[in-house]
Amino acid sequence: MRDFQIPGRSVAIGTSGMVATSNPQAAMAGLDILRSGGNAVDAAVAIAGMLAVVEPTQTGIGGDCFALLKRPGHSPIALDGSGWAPQHVNVEEARRSSLGAIPPSSPLAVTVPGAVGAWERLLVDYGTRSFAELLVPAIEAAESGYVVTERLARDWARQTAKMTATPEATELFMGNGIAPQAGDRRSNRKLGCTLRTIARRGAEGFYSGSVAEDIVAFLRRLGGTHTLDDFAEFSPTYVDPISVEYRGYRLWECPPGGQGVVALQIAGMLDQFDISTLDPLGGERFHLQAELSRLAYAERDSFIGDPAFGRIDVETMLSTAYLTRLAGAFDSNTRITHLIPLPVPEHRDTVYITVADKDGMVVSFINSIFDDFGSGLVAPQSGVLLHNRGCGFVLDYGHPNVLEGRKRPMHTIIPALLTKGDDAVMSFGVTGGHFQPTGQIQILSNIIDYGMSVQQAIEFPRMFARGDSFEVERTVPETVRNDLERRGHKVSSAENPLGTCHAIYVDRARGVFLGGSDGRRDGLAIGY
Repeated sequence: MRDFQIPGRSVAIGTSGMVATSNPQAAMAGLDILRSGGNAVDAAVAIAGMLAVVEPTQTGIGGDCFALLKRPGHSPIALDGSGWAPQHVNVEEARRSSLGAIPPSSPLAVTVPGAVGAWERLLVDYGTRSFAELLVPAIEAAESGYVVTERLARDWARQTAKMTATPEATELFMGNGIAPQAGDRRSNRKLGCTLRTIARRGAEGFYSGSVAEDIVAFLRRLGGTHTLDDFAEFSPTYVDPISVEYRGYRLWECPPGGQGVVALQIAGMLDQFDISTLDPLGGERFHLQAELSRLAYAERDSFIGDPAFGRIDVETMLSTAYLTRLAGAFDSNTRITHLIPLPVPEHRDTVYITVADKDGMVVSFINSIFDDFGSGLVAPQSGVLLHNRGCGFVLDYGHPNVLEGRKRPMHTIIPALLTKGDDAVMSFGVTGGHFQPTGQIQILSNIIDYGMSVQQAIEFPRMFARGDSFEVERTVPETVRNDLERRGHKVSSAENPLGTCHAIYVDRARGVFLGGSDGRRDGLAIGY
């Protein structure tokens, strides 16, 4: 039990259902669906729709989506809702004009958004409700207005330059050129109209007709090569989830082109060490997890891309022999120096949703527009804010993640699921771009190795090591920083909180759901 004299939150508890996400209004929309008889998929889609309106810095229907789903008596299911680059993208021109990286506010950075197609696929196959019902709260919020929360206001204000760079973005998001403060009301009536079209026509209303025509015409006017066929021919894909054992549990992730394999490699290596004997907030633990993370990220930056364009040997990458050899580079006394970090663009802006229902279905669901406010490009008639996930591509010849037509970029957004035997134990996810794999394993280790509740695990101080970078949150003690620097790390204070996490732990023995939500955003975990 937590110390009630120290700031923090209590674990949320429910017996019939639970939701956890980064915005209270969205969480309540999902809870309403559960309480009215909807299932976990229904609730997740209702939450995602609401977040697309009330957290525009982080997500939207102009972004991508991944999901893991576990039903009692069934193996986990994974859905890849990431969109592809336009068929006729000119890679050589990109190399000539981009100075080595894809400009984040250019049409070149905009891949076909996959979220709406993914939502519909989940609803058709596993839900019980329709868009017409589930999008009602989001439509109302878009048309009648919603209240800006505290962290949202902070993020919004930091993107003033981006969101005043085009008249379309300024009109919908900046008004008189000033970002809203916490407690102000905002709306997006154009987006509300688009959501009404999706509610009436389904995903077809996004990928064809007036909405797609508006997006494509807008991007082509800016120099993009997008076509209506790029939108109409896109569909999300079920993929085989991948997993590793960890302390008698099994951790599940979506396969490449996402970076879930990184989390699994870290977990598989960490499983070889008895970390529970180390101080949870000590330099030795942080050094161990940092080094294993650095090894796994180096693997990702070398090998991960769209598997449709080249084989990725995940089986070998997750084999015990391979992970043992990889972990053999770890030195408890000093930092590994032979890693060669590759340049990968920063991106930290995503929303995570988890839902568990009374029938035992658990959904782990993540949606993103990549950067804060994505590309900053807003289709003028439909009000769709477009992501810049195409920045995840590289332009190097021969790299598995090189930009190509109809190719999906390496993805950072990764939902996670923990099982034991045939039962779902925990659904969880961590936002924060590159941070997500190491963030997930810190949460997992806090719970499994140190016996923390989901809420305590989420609130615990975080670190992030990748390549030559080593960031820690300000809550990490100076003694730990000094210990890490003695081992050769160059430690810096994170400018922003390191990711946000939401989680649901399923306590089957007592018949309760235990939910955790991250105070690093404005979130809420709530059950009934």
